[in-house]
Parts: sequence; C-alpha cells; structure tokens
Amino acid sequence: MKPYQKLAETLTPEGESLELFQHDASYFISSNGQRLMTSLAHGSEEELARMACQPFRPAKQPTVLIGGLGMCFTLAAAVESLPQKGATFVVAELTEAILKWNQTHMKGMHPGLLDDPRVIVKLKPVQKLMAEVSDYYSAIMLDVDNGPSAFHGENNDSLYTLEGIHLAKNALKEGGILAVWSAYSDPKYTKLLRKAELDVSVIEVPAAHKGRKNRLHTIWLAKKGNYVSQNIGATGRRKK
Repeated sequence: MKPYQKLAETLTPEGESLELFQHDASYFISSNGQRLMTSLAHGSEEELARMACQPFRPAKQPTVLIGGLGMCFTLAAAVESLPQKGATFVVAELTEAILKWNQTHMKGMHPGLLDDPRVIVKLKPVQKLMAEVSDYYSAIMLDVDNGPSAFHGENNDSLYTLEGIHLAKNALKEGGILAVWSAYSDPKYTKLLRKAELDVSVIEVPAAHKGRKNRLHTIWLAKKGNYVSQNIGATGRRKK
C-alpha cells in the first residue's frame, strides 16, 4: 500500500489551514486533522446537483449557482444534468487554492470540466453573489460546510440563518430551488426554511455510491413559489 502523500497546503481567507493529500488514486482535503472531503465518497454531493437541476432540464437557459467548488463532484453532476448549450453554472469558491488544485493535481478526475465555457468560477462568498441579483437563479446549491451547524468556515454561518435563507430566496426565480447538503439532519434548519415560506422536502441519500450504504447524508430541497415537479431517484428517500 502506498503511503499518504501531501501534495499541497494553503490557508483559507479565514486563516484555516487546508491540506491536499493523495493515497493511491484517491484524494482528500483536511483541515486541522479533520477530513473535509474525499474523492472516495461523493454520491450525496452528486445527488444534490441532480435533484436541484432535474426540474430545469426542459429550460433553454437555466442559470444555477453552486456554493463551494470542493472536488468538483457537485459541479460535474450539475453539468451532466443540464447539458443544454444555454445553461450557465456559476460557482462561488472562497479559497483560490481549491480552484488551482482542481486545475492541476486533481484535473484527471473531471477532464475538461473547468474549461467548459458555461462554467464560471468566482472567488468570492456565495452570499455576495446571491445579494447581487433578484429573481435570477433557477437553482442554488449550497455545499460549503458540513451542514447548518458547521465546524469549518464560521463566516458561512449566516447562510443558515433566516436572513440567509431570505437572501437565497430573493435570488431565486419563481419556482426556483434552494438545495442544501449536510452530513447530518437538522430539524431546526427545516423549521427555518418553512418559516421563510418555502416548500420544503428533506431527503436522506447514501453518502457514497460504494462502501457503507447505511451512512446517510441529508439534502434539503426548498422551492420558491409554484411547485416544480421533480423525480427523486431511487437512491433517495423522503423523511417524514
């Protein structure tokens, strides 16, 4: 077995350390000894994008916003879900090194993805991108932390407040979807979404396509205004 190899390290704008490691053909990013993401488990991130984007497959020019580039699994699934030429994928990423790592060390995982002219990566907080527009995005996907009670990125806390939810709601078109990924459930966050008068579904999906199928992550789908029909794949199940 090959040893773990540290490929790069950086500091986030908040001063948190990030390290990129490779082990055999897999990658993971850690902060202060805790793994934030790994290329071995990304099924739930892909489901986030598929569920958020599927209703807008018939649209000619859907524009979606993704909070957090990560290892590009959410972005790749969104691009696959919306193959039309008129689609636009805006990604908000705080840490420039994350973008560079995807363009260099990890570029083989998603060949050509970041060169797609429909993909726009902006090095700024997703809150700012949402605040700049009104009735603009078909879908907003948030995969910036470990969940509403995140251990990483204190500045992202505002995303999960009632004010942050209203910010996202205002940036969505009528019938648009706010989709939020979390490593665990959070009934308080569900209540906040409903308080913002969004039509909320809470769905549990396997964390990975392979391995521990009993490990589940949580996805919130919060719809603004008129109901938009969607087909939730066999991997997901609604929570009552």
